[in-house]
Amino acid sequence: MPAAATNLADLYTDHHQWLQQWLRRRLGNAADAADMAHDTFVRILSKRQSGMLAQPLHEPRAYLSTIARGLVIDHWRRRELEQAWLQTLAALPEEAMPAPEVRLQALQALMEIDRLLHTLKPKVRSAFLLAQLDGLTCPQIAKHLGVSLATAERYVAQGLRACYASRFEA
Repeated sequence: MPAAATNLADLYTDHHQWLQQWLRRRLGNAADAADMAHDTFVRILSKRQSGMLAQPLHEPRAYLSTIARGLVIDHWRRRELEQAWLQTLAALPEEAMPAPEVRLQALQALMEIDRLLHTLKPKVRSAFLLAQLDGLTCPQIAKHLGVSLATAERYVAQGLRACYASRFEA
């Protein structure tokens, strides 16, 4: 068994190149891979500074790839969201096209909403979206999800609480 990684500088020196290659295979892009490798080590540094990661790493590559995998998923989700936003903008008539700063603000808001929605449990997220986007009532949501009315109401309320908390936590 290899020695446990205890020093961030050693972890970086020993595994950065491997991580960057691992990411390049998944992303198909050296620049994105370099950025994500950097972001992976920034996450580790912030965890260590906050005291969340005080133990030595016995499986550093597994730990690095777990963090990087989450970053890759976030990256692809952001890309999909950006593409959907660009398609929406392309469908607008020229006179309805928002100003560039408004487009950027809207995209940032969409990314924040996406981040928030992905913190919710899947059934809570589904119930909330069914209520907010599809306009379903709680009895309709209960039937659609195969849960009790009380559970559907609780799910929608949890989604609303998460939105309010996110909005007013600043």
